[in-house]
Formats: sequence, structure tokens, C-alpha cells
Amino acid sequence: MEIMQTLHMNKGDGETSYAKNSKVQNKIISIAKPIVEEAVLQLLESKNVVPMESMGIADLGCSSGPNTLLLISEIMDVLHSKIGSSSSSTEFRVFLNDLFSNDFNTVFMSLPAFYNQLRDDYFHKRSLQGPSPNLFVSAVPGSFYGRLFPKKSLHLVHSSSSLHWLSQVPASLDSKASTALNKGKIYISKSSPQCVLDAYSLQFQNDFSLFLKSRAEEVVPGGRMVLSFMGRPTPDPTSEQSCYHWELMAHALMSMVLEGLVEEEKVDSFNAPYYAPCAEELNLEIQKQGSFIVDQLEAFEIGWDPDADQENDQTVASSGKRVAKTIRAVVESMIEAHFGNEIMDDLFRRYAELVSSHLSKSRTKYINLVTSLVRTA
Repeated sequence: MEIMQTLHMNKGDGETSYAKNSKVQNKIISIAKPIVEEAVLQLLESKNVVPMESMGIADLGCSSGPNTLLLISEIMDVLHSKIGSSSSSTEFRVFLNDLFSNDFNTVFMSLPAFYNQLRDDYFHKRSLQGPSPNLFVSAVPGSFYGRLFPKKSLHLVHSSSSLHWLSQVPASLDSKASTALNKGKIYISKSSPQCVLDAYSLQFQNDFSLFLKSRAEEVVPGGRMVLSFMGRPTPDPTSEQSCYHWELMAHALMSMVLEGLVEEEKVDSFNAPYYAPCAEELNLEIQKQGSFIVDQLEAFEIGWDPDADQENDQTVASSGKRVAKTIRAVVESMIEAHFGNEIMDDLFRRYAELVSSHLSKSRTKYINLVTSLVRTA
């Protein structure tokens, strides 16, 4: 599977779009906000960084929709509040990064309103008048598993809900492999053989190490990174919090296999380019790479459905549909590339029913890891 071409959030603003179905990601940004703000304040107090004429800020895996510019707006508010009137002389270079297939057009169309709101908020809070803050936003398409920016050009890097996506399916599990090692599953499962778990773990180690190495070239000494992504609470990669939403998707696909709607070989040859690490794995890779120091590392629980109120069966059914829409907005592009678009509506209808059934018996949570890192001098 060519991840660079097939992985993107659903575009536009329709019913199955990411823009309309990204409340979980919005919740993650909200939870991580105090850690981001603290990183910004610490950055401004670093003797290695200030004073500065130009500050580089990158948001890696920006996607599109209402969440894309939310974090940038919050960062700018903290910067202006801390720097005060001197911020008018600082140029802020904001780089929005995602894969080439991302819906950058939607992002660009939202920029005029964003600039206006930022200007109005800035001057309203200070009872000032004058030119807009020196903010320059640009898009930098490409994989963050590799270099994206010039050396020592960034002061702050942020990434939310992105680093759990791998650069590729582990090579031994790729659809071109002669033997299906993870039959009937599309990700790590309780029934997956150890070689599948090892393959995913190794792919994560290689990818995350490359990510850190690439950013080490681009971030100035004393610069900061705040990374937020799906994880798991224990070293066991088969824990329910890290993989059960994929397990239910596999069940939905296999139900279609039993009815002759999907070929079993298609399921056996599909594996998600995804990995939810535990805190110990993160710390180990950061220490091994050696360019960053962990300032904070927190784990948060987030409900599958942020709007859930599980008081009755009707609510659980509605929650299942919302969760299915959220997952569809994220994974539909790569599932469609493998299975074809004809089964999408049926597949996610079945998935919604399975999620509803699961939530009626268990309140499984996502585990989100948030880490704040400092570039060593």
C-alpha cells in the first residue's frame, strides 16, 4: 500500500468529511492545550532562543477542517500575550504540513477568515489599532518521516493525532507478501502471532527514530516539540485500548466475507499502517536518538464518542453511528483504495452496529499520549 497516496482524511465538508467528524481530535487538542502553552512560555524564556526577529512554527499532520488553524490561533495568542508590544516586530512563519493528498485547498480557503479573526482578537484584547501581526502561513506537503524544512529554521513543532500513522505497512505484512501472517485481521489482535506484533513494533521504532532525527536537523537548540498521538496504557500491544476499534472493523469485513461480498484474501492482505505505542517505547526511542529531552509525558483517556451519554440503548446506538463516522472520515481513503468504494456504506453501517453493541457492554477509551520535548543544545 502506498501510504503517501492513499492516506488522507475525507475531504470537503459533507456528512462523511473529516471537517464534520473530528470532535475526538478536537478534544485531544483541548486536552493538550495547557502543555502546548507551557512549551511556548518555556521557549520564550530560553536563552538559546530569544530575542528573535523571526520564529518558525510547524504543525505536522495538519489535515483540514476546523481543527487545522485552531492550535495555531492558540499559540499566537500565547505568544502575543507574553511578548506584548514587541511582538509587532517579530515575524511568525507558520508551516502547515501533511501528505500531498491532503485537502490543502480547503485550508487555503479558510485563511482569509483566520487572518481577520486573528487581527481582530489581537487588537481587541489590547485596545490597539494598526497593521495585522506579522504572520506568514504556508503549506509544506510531504511525509514527516524525513526532512521537510531547512536546518535550524524551527522554534516550535506541534503534531496532533498524526504520529500513530506509520510511514508504511510493515514489510513482512505488506499485501505483496507471499504468506498472510495476520489472517482475518487488519491490525494487531489478541489472535495475532508474535511475528506480527514484532513487525509493527520494529516499524514504529524505525519511523519514530527517523522522525526525531529529521526534526533534530530542523529545530534550533532549545526549541520545543509537543507531540500528541494515540497510544496504549501498558506494554501489551494487544490491550483493548490500543487496538479494539480495528478489531471491530475486521469483524465487519469478515461478516461481509461470509456473505460473499468481500474476498477473504482481500482482508488477509490488508493491514493498517498504524501503531499505538506505550510511554516506555516513546522514552526508549527518544533516549536512543539523543537529540531531545523529555520535559513532559502524559497519558489521557478519551471516550470513543465525546458526545456520549450512555443512559439508554437509543443513545448507545447514536453513539455507535457517531464513532463510525469519525473512523470513516479518517480511514475511508485507504480502505477504499484496497477494497473499492462499492462496499463503503455497507461496511460502515455494520461497523456502527458493532460499535454500538460494544459500547452497550464496555466503555472502552482511547489512550492519548502527549509529550513535550526540548532540543538539546
